[in-house]
Amino acid sequence: MRRGPATISSGDREVPGIEIAPGLRYTEALVDWLDPPAVVETGFARMAPVHHYRLLHFDTETTGLAGGTGTRAFMIGAADWLDGRFRIRQLTLTTMAAETAMLRTFAEWLSGDTVLVSYNGKCYDAPLLATRYRLARLPNPLAGLAHLDLLHPVRRHWKRQWPDCRLATAERQLLGVVREDDLPGAEAPAAWLTYLRGGPARNLRRVAAHNAQDLKSLAGVLLHMARCPASPG
Repeated sequence: MRRGPATISSGDREVPGIEIAPGLRYTEALVDWLDPPAVVETGFARMAPVHHYRLLHFDTETTGLAGGTGTRAFMIGAADWLDGRFRIRQLTLTTMAAETAMLRTFAEWLSGDTVLVSYNGKCYDAPLLATRYRLARLPNPLAGLAHLDLLHPVRRHWKRQWPDCRLATAERQLLGVVREDDLPGAEAPAAWLTYLRGGPARNLRRVAAHNAQDLKSLAGVLLHMARCPASPG
């Protein structure tokens, strides 16, 4: 008889946050991170200026990079500025059955005038979430929202100067961010699956730290580019 993956037993099962639904953890942190102007110039992305309170930076951690109906987000991070501070919120699945609760909660963070900010989110995160909402038979709250995908203007500006235009490169070049003990994104699926099988939560916590830094870097790259609104070419 063929057996499935072995279940691991670990004493390290602590996932940050509070459980807001069975199998769904929620974290929220207010940090001092940059000082946005009231109105952010987004001409570099060929968009009209945006009031900073409308911006919602978002990033998902998923079970794979191939996409398709078999890929799901096990963590959704979102960040905005609230009363002068940067608010980072994260939703983490600790069971697969909590996906619908996660999707419903994330939808509550969006409104009709929200402007999404992402890095390759138009091609990856947003379509993936659209698929998950459709499979859960829920309306897609991202549909119709303005979406500022920073990857494309970064490429227009620096593709001939940098070895690549990954977010890690942009944050290093523009913000001086050098990550320590960062879990590579490619290892995030294994971190979550290991936890689901009873393994330690350490790497899942590292995924959350990676996701939070991605959100901070999104905001940093956005504000850096807002100071140079002219788009080359």
